[in-house]
Amino acid sequence: MDSVRNQRAASLPAKLSRSWLLESAGEGANFPAALASEADSVIFDIEDAVPADEKKAARDRVVKALSEGLTAWVRINAIDTDFWADDLSALTQVPGLRGVMLAKTEKPEHVSQTALRLRAGTPVLALIESAIGIENATAIAKAPGTFRLAFGVGDFRRDTGASDDPMALAYARAKLVVASRVGELPGPIDGPTLGTDEEGLRKACAVTASMGMTGKLCLKTEQTETINYGLSPSHSEVQWAHELLEKHSSGEIEGDGSYLPRLARAQKINDLADSYGLWNS
Repeated sequence: MDSVRNQRAASLPAKLSRSWLLESAGEGANFPAALASEADSVIFDIEDAVPADEKKAARDRVVKALSEGLTAWVRINAIDTDFWADDLSALTQVPGLRGVMLAKTEKPEHVSQTALRLRAGTPVLALIESAIGIENATAIAKAPGTFRLAFGVGDFRRDTGASDDPMALAYARAKLVVASRVGELPGPIDGPTLGTDEEGLRKACAVTASMGMTGKLCLKTEQTETINYGLSPSHSEVQWAHELLEKHSSGEIEGDGSYLPRLARAQKINDLADSYGLWNS
């Protein structure tokens, strides 16, 4: 299999990934197309997108792809299923595995037990999809092996009866943001927005960013560019940071009490602009 990878995304550290594209590993999977998209990170999905009687075939499909030149994350089945151990056994030595997303994470030991079965240093994305998971988010964020937290909005809503109104989900999102900060993790990854309406997706990304989340799951390749744009520093922010850093380097600014925090924010925006290639956009 030819190695097909968006080179911009391939060089971007996963801690900075904004768009996380879930590509079903079921029959008809098109892994190369997903990897050639504008998604910062791609996740081959052998969990929610695959019926129980097709799990083995999907797993074999992923192992073959990741053994023949492709690189991706893999969403594996929950720890309390019959598939979890087989998923990990099959993926442990696969060369193209970037990391795993653990479905239905509810306890810190779910992450640590998963990490112990993988090649040392393999990152684990903890997908939190229930009220129990949200309440245990801080412990999960501090568990050995946890790389980032992600929000499984659909299952969380089914578990709690919450609507998709941003206010109804604000507590859960805030909990993941605070837990990530306490656990010294990158910002958490928000759940997907269903449908293809671009204006609706832009508004959803604005909610994600306003809550302090820095990534977003998606199910369609055409959503990736909108997510990347919505979760990047704006043009005005990049320009402000550039001007402040120029004045700082030339000694034009006499700082007050707010200067150092503003300088740190400007440097962070400047670094993100470099990482995301915004100077050339």
